[in-house]
Amino acid sequence: MLSVTVSPKFQVVIPKKIREGMAIKPGDKVQVIQYRDRLELVPIKKPSEMRGFLPGLDTSLEREEDRV
Repeated sequence: MLSVTVSPKFQVVIPKKIREGMAIKPGDKVQVIQYRDRLELVPIKKPSEMRGFLPGLDTSLEREEDRV
């Protein structure tokens, strides 16, 4: 388990092993979620990066004529 220290400016550094494993680069955004007594950092991905993350999902559906 990795740990980080909160700086006097309330900043933390994401450890290199985690950054590389999750492909987090400078300028990327993460969402901070407070859940009970913990914080979670969730990377925010662009919609274009999400394309194909659910392989096998059937995306075909019938649309009404005025919705095409």
